[in-house]
Amino acid sequence: MASPTIDRLLPGQPYPLGATSDGLGVNFAVFSAHATRMELCVFDARGRHEMRRYDLPECTDEVWHGYLPDAQPGLVYGYRAHGPHDPDNGHRFNPHKLLLDPYARQLTGAPRWHDALFGYRMGHSRADLSLDRRDSAPYMPKAIVLDDAFNWGGARRPQTPWERTVIYEMHLRGASMQREDLRPPLRGTATALADPRFIDHLGKLGVTAVELLPVHAFLQDSFLVDRGLRNYWGYSTLCFFSPEPAYLGDGGPNSLKQAIRRLHGAGIEVILDVVYNHTCEGSELGPTLSWRGLDNASYYRLIPGEERYYINDTGCGNTVNLSHPRVLQMVLDSLRYWTEAYQVDGFRFDLGVTLGREGTGFDPGSGFFDAILQDPVLATRKLISEPWDIGPGGYQLGNHPPRFAEWNDQFRDGVRRFWRGDEGMRGALASNLSGSRELFDKRHRRPWASVNFVTAHDGFTLADVVSYTERHNEANGEEGRDGHSENYSANWGEEGETEDAGILAQRARVQRAMLATILLSDGTPMLLAGDEFGNSQSGNNNAYCQDNPISWLDWQVAASPAGQALTRFVAQAVSLRRAHASLRTARYTDVAEALTPGLSRLAWFDAQARFMDQAAWENPQDRALQLRRVAEHDDDPTQLDVTLLLVNGGAEPVDFQLPEPRLAWQVCLDSGEPERRDAPGVSVTVGPHALMMLCAQADRASPHAPPVPSPKKTDARKSATHA
Repeated sequence: MASPTIDRLLPGQPYPLGATSDGLGVNFAVFSAHATRMELCVFDARGRHEMRRYDLPECTDEVWHGYLPDAQPGLVYGYRAHGPHDPDNGHRFNPHKLLLDPYARQLTGAPRWHDALFGYRMGHSRADLSLDRRDSAPYMPKAIVLDDAFNWGGARRPQTPWERTVIYEMHLRGASMQREDLRPPLRGTATALADPRFIDHLGKLGVTAVELLPVHAFLQDSFLVDRGLRNYWGYSTLCFFSPEPAYLGDGGPNSLKQAIRRLHGAGIEVILDVVYNHTCEGSELGPTLSWRGLDNASYYRLIPGEERYYINDTGCGNTVNLSHPRVLQMVLDSLRYWTEAYQVDGFRFDLGVTLGREGTGFDPGSGFFDAILQDPVLATRKLISEPWDIGPGGYQLGNHPPRFAEWNDQFRDGVRRFWRGDEGMRGALASNLSGSRELFDKRHRRPWASVNFVTAHDGFTLADVVSYTERHNEANGEEGRDGHSENYSANWGEEGETEDAGILAQRARVQRAMLATILLSDGTPMLLAGDEFGNSQSGNNNAYCQDNPISWLDWQVAASPAGQALTRFVAQAVSLRRAHASLRTARYTDVAEALTPGLSRLAWFDAQARFMDQAAWENPQDRALQLRRVAEHDDDPTQLDVTLLLVNGGAEPVDFQLPEPRLAWQVCLDSGEPERRDAPGVSVTVGPHALMMLCAQADRASPHAPPVPSPKKTDARKSATHA
């Protein structure tokens, strides 16, 4: 597109921020409280040659703005900001550095690493206090003015209720890079995400939402490039409004919208993993790409009295300053943009505790949480927090405000340790199965607030949890020191790959048991992509830099007999969760409430069908447990849905006596013998390292069934003694 040839910009408007086309021209608006001058730089269509510079003629309420007549979508641009170069006081203006618009909606590509990207002279004795005068434009990506028009076809978002949600965490690129049934140019792109065969796989599993690792444009960090590695996960955001160019192929941003539309058409929601806690610019020794050059002292949290340095609650070199209203506005505008322009259904907030920090520390009533919860658009989406960071008081599981769900790492660790055979884990498992009530049953929160997972992108895959005792991260180039050192894993006899049939059978049993635990617990289940067929990362538990087959899903494993069998098992467990109301409690209730005589909402028993008492809970050796749950049937309130979960975490089979009253039980799931479907009598045997679910129905004889005495303690494990 030819560049406009006018000499100066018209005043334009300070809102909306970013570059906005009205058909007759483009309005540009960018925030900087401390700049003294702002230049708009216009480039040729390929972003290689700077054709014109224009001063933004107006600054209103610290927003610089101007209007370029006759400009159209497709225009390529960047900014140069003038102002004080005073790092000791937090100001790092350098007009020699081309800056990305924080609101850019499409980028020309990625940065090319060169010393000119840094605002200071590399190797200078004064380090970041020096000033580098080289032009960074040749090495910088540029913003592209975008026309957001897209035909959504009138399709409505699925809007699956939280209690029926099953999340599938996946990497957009890694899911398809080893798909041999796709042409190579399509692999790793949003087009592959929209492929009907992949969507059919999700449908057969029964998942209701995909949670995509970051799709915001991100930086390939120089320290990884120097080691011949790549930023695979994408937790190094370069722009909060633009999708990662490498994921779009030739289709541009519309290819991602097409994928979301097709997923919605299949009834599958799309949740984005978003990183607003830090940016890719890192510490004071990082590059100057956008926010640092536009207004470092506003966009980032700086150490009081030592404003040269950054508060680093994230471990990534900097912390975004959400206490500043314009910075908070940027994050809220970004979230609204993705919900409206891309029809996204929810967000998972990386290091969510950082976002909720005020001057005094983490605050569930922080400006960030309050702004989202009062927003008529964002408050309707699914909101998930990673409830920790590395700052003071950084572990805040269970302390987020209502409407937010949280990743429950205590579920992860408790389930891994129980099925590994650790002593004294029966109580922790019971808490996990019943929705982690002690963490989330407050402020009228619901069980779905607990996002239950055993594996996620960060850590071992499920196949590796049962195959490796130690991490094997040598490929990361950090001498195996990176990644979690304690994974609560076991190799069951041999480290890594093996041909021992007994070990393989044991690993398969434990995988099925853990998957069933996720899907049969109260809360929101989350599966890691590939766990449904046994995908491995060869023992790497920190594959953030492995953009290669270590991280990519191996669809040959999925096609193997073992992979297909495990996938069928997962689909069966998801189907049971969908079919049985007692497996997806919508709210915390009085677990001792009798819905009909003899059947309370929840009751715990030992293997001999005795109610669990305090001594039983404190027995560290016993690994057998029964959980009976009762709920009103979804379709007929006169009928009760009853399930009985029999858990055997030991190494030997256990004979379970079934509790009173006697019901017409059927075996609905057996992780030890997946094909088992018999009707038990008064007892049933559960194999080692396995769980079994029995299903039955009961008449709700009277809506005024005799009350059951309430327990003295609210812990769901102990309430069963009164059932």
